[in-house]
Amino acid sequence: MASVAEQLVEQLEQAGVRHIYGIVGDSLNPVVDAVRRSKTIEWIQTRHEEAAAFAAAAEAEVTGTLAVCAGSCGPGNLHLINGLYDANRTRVPVLAIASHIPTPQIGTLFFQETHPDRLFNECSVYSEMVSSPAQMPRIGRTAIQHALAGPGVAVITLPGDVAQAEVSDKQPLTITSPHPARIVPAEEDVRALAAAINDADKVTFFVGAGAMGAHDEVMEIARLAKAPVGHSLRGKGAIQWDNPHDVGMSGLLGYGACQSAMEKADLLVLVGTDFPYNQFLPAKVRTAQIEIEASRLGRRTRLDLAIHGSVRETMIALRGLVEDKSDDSFLSAMLKEHEMLMEKVVGAYTTNPSDSGPIHPEYAAELIDRIAPENAVFTVDTGMCNVWAARYIHPGPRRQIIGSFLHGSMANAMPHAIGAALADPERNRPVVAMCGDGGLSMLLGDLLTVKAYDLPVKIIVFNNSTLGMVKLEMLVEGLPDFATDQADVDFAGIAAGMGLRSVRVENPRDLENVLASEFTREGPAVIDIVTDPNALSLPPKVTPEQVKGFATAMTKEVLGGGVADVMSMARSNLRNIPRKFGLK
Repeated sequence: MASVAEQLVEQLEQAGVRHIYGIVGDSLNPVVDAVRRSKTIEWIQTRHEEAAAFAAAAEAEVTGTLAVCAGSCGPGNLHLINGLYDANRTRVPVLAIASHIPTPQIGTLFFQETHPDRLFNECSVYSEMVSSPAQMPRIGRTAIQHALAGPGVAVITLPGDVAQAEVSDKQPLTITSPHPARIVPAEEDVRALAAAINDADKVTFFVGAGAMGAHDEVMEIARLAKAPVGHSLRGKGAIQWDNPHDVGMSGLLGYGACQSAMEKADLLVLVGTDFPYNQFLPAKVRTAQIEIEASRLGRRTRLDLAIHGSVRETMIALRGLVEDKSDDSFLSAMLKEHEMLMEKVVGAYTTNPSDSGPIHPEYAAELIDRIAPENAVFTVDTGMCNVWAARYIHPGPRRQIIGSFLHGSMANAMPHAIGAALADPERNRPVVAMCGDGGLSMLLGDLLTVKAYDLPVKIIVFNNSTLGMVKLEMLVEGLPDFATDQADVDFAGIAAGMGLRSVRVENPRDLENVLASEFTREGPAVIDIVTDPNALSLPPKVTPEQVKGFATAMTKEVLGGGVADVMSMARSNLRNIPRKFGLK
């Protein structure tokens, strides 16, 4: 005979799970004990359950296989919820085990009572409570299949007394994982798209994460169409590398000529993207959309041609139908514009560092990209770190960038780095966590997890003592920034106290040597970079309202006695702000 907990762990073994992230204790103990006796699954002890969920999400994203996190009853599993929201929106296969109070006490306002079977409904593709051993192993198998098929989050709520109860050894445990289905578009839709591409003089491709694994096929059709190829943030890893048609990124964090290429096109082809910011999608340009999820077609912007199918299968179907255009003038003009913007705006602070701090974050990001190994995984905090990663970190066939790009949670980069590092069975694939000081502060305790497992993670802190993205949001709304600044913190000193190798960099001239040295060392390290708190990032499409907002905010700052702050901000952004506003 075996217990429910043992049977569940055996199912996870069959599904190929190698780690369960969480904190032991209380009603979760039967599961923990079953893991203790497992020969293939390792319990990864985090310091916060939210970090456990983020770590599982990152492992699932890097490997494409099922990852697991767990939380004890009440507050324990409740802490999982933010990381699970992120995992579910990112659509990665994660199973969460939410242990529960004893079944006789459910509904009596017992100590630590919550209702996890209800709480996790919105952030999962499947959520069910095991109230009887007879439900196993079908609930376990069903949860695993939902997580893999979604892909997304499946939650099993498991009361402690049920976890200990015995089940029959004769019940089947088999877990099967078929290969993903091919979604081939209808022939008439493919022919309509090919005709539209052939008829248009100026075609632009805007590529999202749905094109992952279809890089060569997309570029083949783009070359025939002489189409500039831009991307969303999540599409960066799918298409930016080895892309001579690259015109950058659109959206709030965008850069380069992508926005211009979309607005000047005769035909905009949305390739595997559910890009949410409709204000950056041109309303007057004929638009086609290739999407594997039919429910997403047309929900963001105008739609003239809808193609339901996977990106790779659609591009393969277009072969022989899309003509090789002879006129590449539109592509050439957009590439020239992109080169100018990259050199004069995005590249404004990446060379010729000054002899004194604070360090421009753009310069730091460019160095990180140049020095980091070609097989590195980058994990990126939300906020200004998203901007610097979007503009300066280059993905590749062996490089990956992950972050909370849809849920937009703070504090994701360091716990994501834990899961990304553990995704490699040898634990030697380099991981670079680009952390904001605000984000790192939120889950600071899990630096101890990085230390405990001696993970190959370089935690780089963009330490500007402010919530930079929030400050920018206030300024464009015409508000002087308020409650965004924080006290200066020596994160290198904190890390050293935790037993981690650490270094603090304040002089720009020291940064390149420090990064080069630390990236060649084995094991974890914290690199605390003191960056300019006044460095701003503006989107590629600046509206008159935003300009007015800046002017209003600056006036309020001056009238409030903040002349020195305004001048400091101007000096910090002198090279790129005038060009962003179209001024000479």
